[in-house]
Amino acid sequence: MKTTLNIPDAIIKEAMSLSKHRTKTETVIIALREYIRLKKVEKILGHEGKLEFSDTWEKSRHAR
Repeated sequence: MKTTLNIPDAIIKEAMSLSKHRTKTETVIIALREYIRLKKVEKILGHEGKLEFSDTWEKSRHAR
């Protein structure tokens, strides 16, 4: 999908330098993927202390 974005030159140049990607497109794609991954991790960590695991996982694993 082709999209026009107004990204400040300094930000895109720094991102390209840090990521070692040669094109703006590659840099933006990698940045978006990393942002999505980070948000998923934050969502999982938000469940900390809310999930309960039982000791029967070993039995379940071998019950196949």
